[in-house]
Amino acid sequence: MNNLLTHLTPLHRFKYYEICLSFFVVVLLISNLVASKLCSFGRVSFLGFEFDVILSGAQLLFPLTYIFGDIFTEVYGYAGSRRAIWHGFLATAMMTGLGMIIVSLPPAPGWNNQAAFESIFAFLPRLVVASLIAYWCGEFANAFVMAKMKVLTGGKFLWMRTISSTAVGQLIDTVIVMTIAFWGRIDGTMIRDLIVTGYLLKVGYEVAATPVTYLIVNFLKKAEGIDLFDDSTDFNPFSGGPAQQGPA
Repeated sequence: MNNLLTHLTPLHRFKYYEICLSFFVVVLLISNLVASKLCSFGRVSFLGFEFDVILSGAQLLFPLTYIFGDIFTEVYGYAGSRRAIWHGFLATAMMTGLGMIIVSLPPAPGWNNQAAFESIFAFLPRLVVASLIAYWCGEFANAFVMAKMKVLTGGKFLWMRTISSTAVGQLIDTVIVMTIAFWGRIDGTMIRDLIVTGYLLKVGYEVAATPVTYLIVNFLKKAEGIDLFDDSTDFNPFSGGPAQQGPA
């Protein structure tokens, strides 16, 4: 790498950061919109037990945001991931608020699609709070672990860092969202089962996507000419801080 950087280059100067940010936010928003869709993938047998594989649209898409989070942290540093997390958080909050307002408006005479419209855009306040808190905590935990492990490993073992950071972030995310959303509505055993199955699915998703993550990270590092290490970064989610570029 040429021209070692003392501080992180302003993010808008990177060629692909804004493109990745746009994809990240779009996937995040769509995962919320398609959450009510349940998809069936047949029956499977595991350790003598048979069960139906039924996943929501959110479960299929939301794990991609953690892959994006790993890419942001690995290529653009914790500051790049922090900015993406806040963009996603604010975009989700705005989409939810505007959606609830539009749903509450009286439908025009002759327009008979209110019920279908509500099934997509009528976000429940409790679920909104649960998802926003879980997203914020989980994504920042993921970015923190990813950044710290990169410094500790000297930039090696990307597969170990992506899986470990996702394991931490998704654990926090899954426990928070399931607990806040369903506490007092269903029994504790069912909440536990939802946490375990959802968590294993999300981490398995990360493991399966590791080869793709490698390809994207290597492409972006080469294209942007950077390899950032957060050895002097302020990890406060509400403030900025420099990330230093590693050796060529």
